[in-house]
Amino acid sequence: MALEPQRRMKRRTNAAILQAGPDVAVERPSRRAVARPAATTSRARERPATDPYPHVLSEELFRGSLIRYRHHVDRTDRPLVLMLVVLNPAGAHAPATWTRVIQAVATVTRDSDVLGWFERGSVLGVILTDVDAFDDQRRRTLESRLRRTLAPRLDGEGAGTVSLGFQVYPQAPWSIESTAAAEPLLQDGGSGRRAAVYAAMKRGLDIVGSITLLAVTSPLFAVIAAAVKLSSPGPVLFRQDRVGQHMKRFNIVKFRTMTAAADHAIHHEFVSRFIQGDRQVAQAPEQGGIFKIVDDPRITAVGRILRKTSLDELPQLWNVLRGEMSLVGPRPPIPYEVEQYKSWHRRRILEAKPGITGLWQVTGRSRTTFDEMVRLDIRYARTCSLLTDLKILLSTPRAVLEGKGAC
Repeated sequence: MALEPQRRMKRRTNAAILQAGPDVAVERPSRRAVARPAATTSRARERPATDPYPHVLSEELFRGSLIRYRHHVDRTDRPLVLMLVVLNPAGAHAPATWTRVIQAVATVTRDSDVLGWFERGSVLGVILTDVDAFDDQRRRTLESRLRRTLAPRLDGEGAGTVSLGFQVYPQAPWSIESTAAAEPLLQDGGSGRRAAVYAAMKRGLDIVGSITLLAVTSPLFAVIAAAVKLSSPGPVLFRQDRVGQHMKRFNIVKFRTMTAAADHAIHHEFVSRFIQGDRQVAQAPEQGGIFKIVDDPRITAVGRILRKTSLDELPQLWNVLRGEMSLVGPRPPIPYEVEQYKSWHRRRILEAKPGITGLWQVTGRSRTTFDEMVRLDIRYARTCSLLTDLKILLSTPRAVLEGKGAC
């Protein structure tokens, strides 16, 4: 008896549909439409109606997912594997061929893995998530399964055009002997027209600013060079190997502030403890801060003045003019510092070009922890703009004059 009112309602609805005729559309509620997540709906809007690969993420969405998963790895320390599938020659295959390849890849991967275009129409990517370990044996097993699945879908000649590549994050610890740049998986560099415009404007500011400052401070260069030469034996300039953006190494140039035969072991030990969060290296604010060694016996009398006023960094304008550094950016680390970085620490030198001054210099100078410094550098890289760069440049003289954390 309880179902009788529902049956009467259904009969009335059907009768109304018949009376309306075939030219009148009657809207009915759809469970699929109601249950569909907003992300799925927006993703569908981004795809053209003729997209032959409706279940594959677009290049923009896939690369965004790759960055988000990489950040997740930074927090959990669980490895992330990126599998890249390429058809050779690139871009010379019909959509039907790619469809069969995509079907084979989907068969051998898990539902939780992320499938998308690393490069639209030429490189297919798969993010293998929640992987406890990915050694050579597991790689060979996955590659063998994929090729066996591809064989019946492609002819013998077509199967031979498929090549596979694997990238693991985090990679093996960066070595001081390493000279290779970072893999694309490690890079979060901005893309698109807006990022390109900012990069061009920033480079223009660096060129104009460095040339102008070199011309204006040239008399000061002569005075400082004479003071350094007369105060202690040794060269006027100090060159040191540093790690730049995307792990590229370069030689930084500074005025020499230490004795010529200075032992760097004391700084190596200090930096190691600082990066590892050893609070015993912290000093009282009035003693100079925690990022630089207080009362360093290696520093000369003239060098102490140069460091206090940051005048020792003036020759780095040459590095800016060469494109190895920028006026604004993270501090370029020494290779043995990078060896001790955690995976998320590396983002400070992957996502922005190193600079003479930066956000942490004008906010805390040396009086901050290493993790806080890295977070400031990452925040700058994520929110950088020409206006932000100008604000930091204008704030730098005040920070130098106040001597916050300088020593």
